[in-house]
Amino acid sequence: MSQKDRYAVIGNPIEHSKSPWIHAKFAEQTGEPVEYGRILGPLDGFTRGVKAFIASGGRGMNVTVPFKLEAHALADSLSPRAAKAGAVNTLAFGPDGVRGDNTDGVGLVRDTEVNLGVSLKGARVLLLGAGGAARSVVLPIFDRAPAALTIVNRTAAKAHQLVDQFARDAAESGVRFSGGGVDSVEAGQYDVIVNATAGSLDAALPDCEDTAFGAGTLAYDMMYGAQPTVFMQHAEKLGARAADGLGMLVEQAAESFFIWRGVRPDGGPVLRELRQTLAAKT
Repeated sequence: MSQKDRYAVIGNPIEHSKSPWIHAKFAEQTGEPVEYGRILGPLDGFTRGVKAFIASGGRGMNVTVPFKLEAHALADSLSPRAAKAGAVNTLAFGPDGVRGDNTDGVGLVRDTEVNLGVSLKGARVLLLGAGGAARSVVLPIFDRAPAALTIVNRTAAKAHQLVDQFARDAAESGVRFSGGGVDSVEAGQYDVIVNATAGSLDAALPDCEDTAFGAGTLAYDMMYGAQPTVFMQHAEKLGARAADGLGMLVEQAAESFFIWRGVRPDGGPVLRELRQTLAAKT
């Protein structure tokens, strides 16, 4: 049996991570010789942990909470989307050093368009939140040529900062781009509303006008759990279709796998099996 190339996810905590299961399924599906594990990174020793993994022959890593900013600082080079996001969730190790990338936004876009069948081309998109999660998805959304993207945040100044940061990219993409507080929500229902806040962890709804939701709206929560989030429940009461972020988790992993191996796994069947597995545990 040929030796497998080693990859891992690093975070703290890390035992809950589904990444080893997901990447094992991808390796099985594609026939790639991949071995993937978990690493509990010391809170004061992220760089040390990464370098030890490289020294042991590791080929790449996924990075999760709370190390995405440290991974950004550690990387010798960055993809454009990682540079704009200001955070890294994928590291590739090669002769040119450590390459940092961010696959979260691509994961959301692929889940939306491929798994959920909702095209972003020409769509009106509302992004709730202006933190790292929101920042990571702006460029990948622009790449799909929506008609408009509005960022709404409880602290309007943070939304304004993101609008300023991505203004040139929006202009180059031909996307109408705006943002601010809840009063920035435009009239009429949106095609896609993405909850990029951490509110669902505390069962808190993000600030948003109910009129933004409707029968033609996909309300997407980046969070996921055994039960629908409060955001999803609220959206469904307003007539919208709701989805959680489990597909984003699978698809961002597929993008990482593609970066490392040059082969893109099919996330759909892996997502269906993962959802069935989680449902069986409830």
